[in-house]
Amino acid sequence: MRKGIYRENTPLDKAIRVWREALEKNSIAMMPAETVKVDEALGRVTAAPVFARVSSPFYHSSAMDGYAVKFKETFGSSESSPISLKIPDHACPVDTGDPIPEGFNAVIMIEDVNLVKTGDHDYIEILTPVTPWQHVRVIGEDIVSSEMIIPENHRIRPVDIGALLSGGHTEVRVRRSPRVAIIPTGTELIEPGEPLRKGTIIEFNSRILASLVAEWGGRPVRFSPVPDDPELLQETLKKACELYDVIVINAGSSAGSEDYTAASINDVGEIILHGVDIKPGKPVILGLVMGKPVLGIPGYPVSAFITFHLFGKGLIHALQGLEPPETEKMTARLSRQVASSLGQEEFLRVKLGRVGKNLVATPVSRGAGILMSLVRADGLVRIPAMSEGYGAGSEVQVEMLRSKEEIENTVVCIGSHDNALDLLANLLKREHPRFSLSSAHVGSMGGLIAIRKGEAHIAGTHLLDETTGEYNVPYITKILGDQKLLLVNLVYREQGFMVQKGNPKNIRGFGDLLRRDVCFINRQGGSGTRLLTDKHLRELNISPQQVHGYAREEYTHMGVASAVLTGVADAGMGILAAARALDLDFIPVARERYDLVFPTAFVELPHIAALLTIIRSSSEFRNLVIALGGYDISDMGKTVYES
Repeated sequence: MRKGIYRENTPLDKAIRVWREALEKNSIAMMPAETVKVDEALGRVTAAPVFARVSSPFYHSSAMDGYAVKFKETFGSSESSPISLKIPDHACPVDTGDPIPEGFNAVIMIEDVNLVKTGDHDYIEILTPVTPWQHVRVIGEDIVSSEMIIPENHRIRPVDIGALLSGGHTEVRVRRSPRVAIIPTGTELIEPGEPLRKGTIIEFNSRILASLVAEWGGRPVRFSPVPDDPELLQETLKKACELYDVIVINAGSSAGSEDYTAASINDVGEIILHGVDIKPGKPVILGLVMGKPVLGIPGYPVSAFITFHLFGKGLIHALQGLEPPETEKMTARLSRQVASSLGQEEFLRVKLGRVGKNLVATPVSRGAGILMSLVRADGLVRIPAMSEGYGAGSEVQVEMLRSKEEIENTVVCIGSHDNALDLLANLLKREHPRFSLSSAHVGSMGGLIAIRKGEAHIAGTHLLDETTGEYNVPYITKILGDQKLLLVNLVYREQGFMVQKGNPKNIRGFGDLLRRDVCFINRQGGSGTRLLTDKHLRELNISPQQVHGYAREEYTHMGVASAVLTGVADAGMGILAAARALDLDFIPVARERYDLVFPTAFVELPHIAALLTIIRSSSEFRNLVIALGGYDISDMGKTVYES
């Protein structure tokens, strides 16, 4: 079977138009109707308008507890001249919902009457006249028989279920939910829970895609992973086309030696297009097989998520007779410059937060395989194909992945990374579910600059001034001037070399970085760890060019630890807690102070105040930090400097 190749790289707008036209041309229409019980119809889409079979209420009923009366018999009543009505001949006791007795046409609330007894008879005494049908729910007050309850192409909501039942329906005609076959491909795939081996990948993309299908109203059916066998893939594709309405093949859409999706679709059907000028997601395939839409979705998770949104969401809604809901958008200001390559429309993942009057968008990881970039992202920014990117401070439109309310209640933390921030974020969310902490790890210097530019509520910093030997304050006064702020200590922590378990290369200090058999992994420029590293190298007269791996950078301590654990590097500078988290050996270098910068203008905001309370008062937070190892919390929550 032929290996897949890109037929063309189609601009996104054109690709969407070509796909829609192909679906219309091939009569890919709405799903046929089926009958379901009203009790089970939540979220389904009506296939026809629904008209009431009975009125609601279908009898005149009392709206209050009291007495049914004939309104004419109450004329002339007043406090000075009350009228008495005999029970039950002229005043019939009723409870809320009771039928109004024949000949009666109003209800007086029980608290508005006086009960009196004359001889053997009971009477009610009324002081004011009543109006016709007062406190009576008349026939059809809510729904009139033959009235339309809900129209065709309406997604049924909880209140609609009540109205349908009230209008006399126990069943309703709805569109059959589109059945979507999801076929993961790749010999390397294993199911979650199976033993891990080098070269295997846990199959999770199909679960993401299936969840999206269900969220959009479809009925997903996951296939077991299909190995890289062209004949088996083609056989599975044909079987899926016989049974399902839409087929999604995940992975194998590129042009590698084991990418068979394009050839399989082409051999039994028609490829509409292969290759779209977007990043990530370029290798997407759109085709038709046996009259069924087939989507070849790239294997990288971010590419899969974005391309399925672009080409699958509208299709699944259209099959139900719906338009997809408009994506909520917000205008934000980019916190830093973003470069992008010409010719491809890029979907940039960003974190958002309201800092003062500014909605700030901070880019996160851009790799197509970084699933956590989607987990952490609050929205997507589209960079046009003919743009080379955006400058720092540019206003951009953000397509929201979270609600505006969540964004407004987010604490934006930009600066140095520390594992304790993850614990802090979790406790904040647990104790105050509407608040969240969003961290962007750009280094201590980047955090102070973000504070200066009004792009962060707080910044983590651990900058050692070599002249004074003091942490953070000299840099704060230099960069932030006389800006009003609090510097609050979070922890003291140990920095040092992280090496593999057992220290197989016997690394003892910075001098070992000169060895050609030692590969180093660095932190990014501007981080406190980078400055500490450079300080020690200068003291030993070691130039960066002499250190193998100096130019390779990670943005977090855990990133450095992972690089050492997996053999990407032999050593890297980081904190003891990160080494312990991945069971690495640790060689101490320095004890440092890690502080949080709080502009004074923000400390009384509810979400910032809640965060400070946890830092200063939560014994649970302190115990969790201690359990990480390598921390001194003796000054946690203490204001060590105030400007």
